[in-house]
Amino acid sequence: MRFPLVMLLQLFHIFSSVNTKQIKKLNPYLLLHRCYHFEPEKGSNKALSLAPKMPQNDVAIFWDLDNSLPKSFPPYEAAVRLKNSVSSFGAVRYMVAYANRHTSRYVPKAVREERKERELLNQLEKRGVIKPVEPYLCRVCGRKFYNNEKLINHFKQIHEREHQKRLNQLESARGKRRLKLVGRYAVKMEKYKNASRDILLTPKVRYSLVDELKRAGVWVRTVSDEPQATDVALREHMVDVMDKRKAECLVLVSDDSDFVDVLEEAKLRCIKTVAVGDTNDGALKRVADARFSWQEILMGKAKKEAPLVVGQWRDRDILKRLEWKYNPELDKEIYGKSS
Repeated sequence: MRFPLVMLLQLFHIFSSVNTKQIKKLNPYLLLHRCYHFEPEKGSNKALSLAPKMPQNDVAIFWDLDNSLPKSFPPYEAAVRLKNSVSSFGAVRYMVAYANRHTSRYVPKAVREERKERELLNQLEKRGVIKPVEPYLCRVCGRKFYNNEKLINHFKQIHEREHQKRLNQLESARGKRRLKLVGRYAVKMEKYKNASRDILLTPKVRYSLVDELKRAGVWVRTVSDEPQATDVALREHMVDVMDKRKAECLVLVSDDSDFVDVLEEAKLRCIKTVAVGDTNDGALKRVADARFSWQEILMGKAKKEAPLVVGQWRDRDILKRLEWKYNPELDKEIYGKSS
């Protein structure tokens, strides 16, 4: 027996109404969801996850130590502030510094004067003319001394010898034994390294340009003392990064006008360039897309202005894409030659 069409529609309507009532009983929030529209809060994680993420550029920093060296700030602090400022342009993937042997042994004038004052105080303490208010503390073993020279002799005779023994054991060890020794001596060697910075043993221990920059995360490469050796090595490294497309933004820390051609080559390859140096009217700053002085880097002004510069770069790229260019040869191919 066939049911008429009207009865089938009535049965379907009854079945659908019963089904929806059961769903509402099982999930009462379904009705609220249909009546109201919930939006995630601005500070919630959902709002952050749904927001479109802008692609972040890879940044490479190239530092010409022979030409641009901050004299008012210690090298470690200068390198850290440089990296923090440049990180506003994108993710810092490379931070390389080039210098010859003469530059790597550079000691600032303030440190040299501090050493002279310390030597004079040591002589006065040895003669008994002055006495320190608080005793000198050895940061390795904790012993106290009322004479700085006695502290230095103690550090050399005991802790420096122990440190050299550890280095000899690490050099002779291999495999698993070397890994065990590294784990066993890691804390002691770090403690010795921190204590040696405060004790005036030699200029390289108290102040070393290469060690301070490495401590800040800079990869320092020392070249020969031949003329233009640093410029040649730095230029080759920058060209290699551009050829392999490892960075979308190049930061050059230098005042040497010999790098103008490298910055122009980067602009032809659509790579953004930033120049950092002390010369206010230099050739590099006229060619680069953005320019900052060391004072702006160290005072934090460059970090504040970097997001505005990146926004201008994006607007400029969008306008270039939208720019209309007349190509008569293409028009002839499409519309044919005019009669």
